[in-house]
Amino acid sequence: MSLNDPRWGNNNQGDDRRGNDPSPPDLEEIWRDLNRRLAGAFNRKGGGQRGNDGGGPPPETTRRQFGGGIGLVVAVLVVLWLASGFYTVDASERGVVLRFGKFREVTGEGLNWRLPFPLETHELVNVSQVRTVEVGYRGSERAKDLREALMLTDDENIINIQFAVQYTVADPEAFLFNNRNPEEAVKQAAETAMREIVGKSQMDFVLYQGREEVANSAARLIQDILNRFQTGIQINKVTMQNAQPPEQVQDAFNDAVKAGQDRERLKNEGEAYANDVIPRARGAAARLREEADGYAARVVARAEGDASRFSQIQAEYARAPEVTRNRMYLDAMQQIFANTSKILVDTKGSGNLLYLPLDKIIQSTGATNGTPVPESTPPAAAAEPAPSAAAAAGVDYRSRDAMRSRDR
Repeated sequence: MSLNDPRWGNNNQGDDRRGNDPSPPDLEEIWRDLNRRLAGAFNRKGGGQRGNDGGGPPPETTRRQFGGGIGLVVAVLVVLWLASGFYTVDASERGVVLRFGKFREVTGEGLNWRLPFPLETHELVNVSQVRTVEVGYRGSERAKDLREALMLTDDENIINIQFAVQYTVADPEAFLFNNRNPEEAVKQAAETAMREIVGKSQMDFVLYQGREEVANSAARLIQDILNRFQTGIQINKVTMQNAQPPEQVQDAFNDAVKAGQDRERLKNEGEAYANDVIPRARGAAARLREEADGYAARVVARAEGDASRFSQIQAEYARAPEVTRNRMYLDAMQQIFANTSKILVDTKGSGNLLYLPLDKIIQSTGATNGTPVPESTPPAAAAEPAPSAAAAAGVDYRSRDAMRSRDR
């Protein structure tokens, strides 16, 4: 059916209304049906019965229906527009409300409401998520970015450093409005801070004993840089993934490290040997000094005692020379006979008799047979009466004949 057909848009009877006619539906009839239904929803009467000729309701009724339907539609649209201002914020997020693009407030978790678009909008910022920025590598330590990883130390050596920076959002407003690219800002600040710290440190310090200190210092310096720019970012931790010399000089560096380790090992061995020998030498020297001091004290004391004894004997000898001389002789002979196994015994016939040391012979025999033999009384006990008898007989054993008989 063409657009010029007079039945286009008219209310046809019969089979045409049931859809058998391929012509489009009547838009006016659809609109009137919609108005009647809306009016029925508000307890209003319909536009009346159509006449026998199938015509529509009077114009006044149509206008009232049209006005009521428009108002209802507007009311529904207003309610839907106001309801679009509700939004939900999770526990790990914060909502930032913008009025015509300008910051208005930060809302907490739960159900919140703002003025609908386009008056106000909101942005959700996750403040508990830990974000990570990798510097010097991407994904793994093998995927290195030498432009970021190579740094110069204070002793003019080049090292290769890979580290990661973990951060969270501390201020949602500053995070949204003061950062065009937060991840790039953290990356640039981290690289700047690390280059400054490495440039002030020695190579061995960065590679070995000072890695933890370098990471802590870098975290503090990165936070200071971000705070100056008011980025609203909080640095949690800086993790040193790897720190080593460049690959081109890795073999030479390993040789230098091994040489240094050998030097330290030899040095420790030398110190251990010195710690073992020096105390013993000092102890031996102290022992020798103590022995020398004891010997000197003993000799001095003995000399003093001898001098004192000689003085006392000299005083006694001045009072009784004969008695003192005999006593000295007896003491000397007692000392001599106490250290010898041959004893001369004086008899009444004034003859010389050689005394066999039976006790020594018995001891030597028992030692040969393997049986212990008790020691006998010293020969001094038997020799003790000899000087007394000799003195009583008036014989001087210091004479030449006595010595000759003893030799025999």
